[in-house]
Amino acid sequence: MSVADRIIVPLDVPSTAQAIALMEQLPQVSFWKVGLELFVHSGGEILTLLKSRQKRVFLDLKFHDIPNTVAAACRSVAGWEVDLLTIHATVGKTGLKAAHTALQAQSPKTQLIAVTLLTSISARQLALELKVPLELPEYTLQMALLAQESGLSGVVCSPQEVATLRRVCGEDLLLVCPGVRPTWADAGDQKRTLTPVEAVTAGADYLVMGRPITATSDPGTAFERICEELTAIQS
Repeated sequence: MSVADRIIVPLDVPSTAQAIALMEQLPQVSFWKVGLELFVHSGGEILTLLKSRQKRVFLDLKFHDIPNTVAAACRSVAGWEVDLLTIHATVGKTGLKAAHTALQAQSPKTQLIAVTLLTSISARQLALELKVPLELPEYTLQMALLAQESGLSGVVCSPQEVATLRRVCGEDLLLVCPGVRPTWADAGDQKRTLTPVEAVTAGADYLVMGRPITATSDPGTAFERICEELTAIQS
């Protein structure tokens, strides 16, 4: 897998027209993320468009519901044959297994990955607002293990948890990391960040990077700059 193929760029825009405009600015991007905002507006239209352009698709809808509902949602998604699909690990083992089984039955090439903890949530928020008695690294590890035990392909985690998850969960668990920020980019609302080089060195498979690329005056140059930084550590 090339360096460029490891970078997933979010189409965090409110319309299909704006998504197309962004894609035109970044023809070198092979892997795009479609989240709630764009999917609610465009539905399957944007997924069909991306597939028609031979792009890989990360459908980041973060399903969270009862087992029967998440399984039904996965069956509905299956027809689009996206590459990655997200579900919250907190649906529990029964829900994770139901979703995985439903998806594999109709779209075996789609990899279901579990969100361990949103990267916008800090250790303080986890303890004081969500009342979770575990330390943040322990909590994300438990969510990752739950996903792995349920048969899922991987997890979404902050880059700061990657090294531990890779060590404990092994090489087969796919680790997808949002909240990655180059040294020259603003952290924004991400609380648990690393640089692209640090994240890949720790064991990340895919890096999700939006604003460091798309919010710049020249997205193509920003994308290439990140690729060059990652290429340097492989040479």
